[in-house]
Amino acid sequence: MRSIWNGAISFGLVSIPIKLVNATQNRSISFRQIHTEDGGRIRYRKVCELEDREVGQDEIGKGYEDADGTIVPITDEDLAHLPLPTARTIEIVAFVPADRIDPLQMDAAYYLAAGGAQAAKPYTLLREALKRSQKVAIAKYALRGRERLGMLRVVDDAIAMHGLLWPDEVRAPEGVAPDTPVTVNDKELDLADALMDTLGEIELDELHDEYREALEQVVAAKVSGEAPPEAPEPARSGKVLDLMAALEKSVRAAKESRGEEPAGPEEAPEAEVRTLPQRKSARAAPKQTSGKKSAAGGKTAAKKTASSVRKSTSKSAQSAKKTTAKSTAKTTAKKTAAKKTASRKRSA
Repeated sequence: MRSIWNGAISFGLVSIPIKLVNATQNRSISFRQIHTEDGGRIRYRKVCELEDREVGQDEIGKGYEDADGTIVPITDEDLAHLPLPTARTIEIVAFVPADRIDPLQMDAAYYLAAGGAQAAKPYTLLREALKRSQKVAIAKYALRGRERLGMLRVVDDAIAMHGLLWPDEVRAPEGVAPDTPVTVNDKELDLADALMDTLGEIELDELHDEYREALEQVVAAKVSGEAPPEAPEPARSGKVLDLMAALEKSVRAAKESRGEEPAGPEEAPEAEVRTLPQRKSARAAPKQTSGKKSAAGGKTAAKKTASSVRKSTSKSAQSAKKTTAKSTAKTTAKKTAAKKTASRKRSA
């Protein structure tokens, strides 16, 4: 790897010659600006305003613009003689626990390569000291025209340095949090914990840039004269009305995506269902009785019905007997009257 800066690490009275190497690389696909009518390249040319001509890179230097517009030339030799101990030195100023560093301060990352055989011993000493202390080193260094803050830590068998923003360069998160007061209950937190446990951990090596891969497919299709692949339809997201239900559904979906069975009632807390209050109707609904009362009422009603049937049957029978007796009495009376009439006629 090509070094971008040469200097030394100042570790007390120990000096370690090092080379600064970029630890990261940009893999993004870049585009060129073109003229849409004919596809011609659009280029930015560096032109001298006084001579009105394009100049090469070897003719370009640095200059500081004063308040009145005057340009003061600044050469590399001027920068090399800056009255700073960090001009060509990474000066370690403290050792602190890693959790003292706010991730918001993290900037570019570099590897520090030992600068020759003479640097091997002190380089290894610093590396092993960092390992055993389980701390990181805070350092100051100058790069690209300004003094910077850095953090040194061990990565495998190498020492890495993360550029840090100065504390006053990190903005406070004022006005970022919601102003509306919100209360989160224990059930919602339990479901959020269940979702976090279900998603679990992942090896960062398994993650990759899907956007870049899709962009490469589009470019490859255009180069070969084929139609670019169609974009999949975005998933329709319904309106979230119940946070608890959304969390519970997320837990189930995460389990299914991992080939696990959805959590049952005993594995995850159920979502609390809140129904909207219904309007009262004009006609009140009959009151419901409990099961025991209904059963007792049913038995009582059955007994009363049976008793009523028996009474009705008894009355009907008695009424029928009376009617039959009356009818018999009338028939007998008629026969007796007929016999008396016949006897009277014979006597006459």
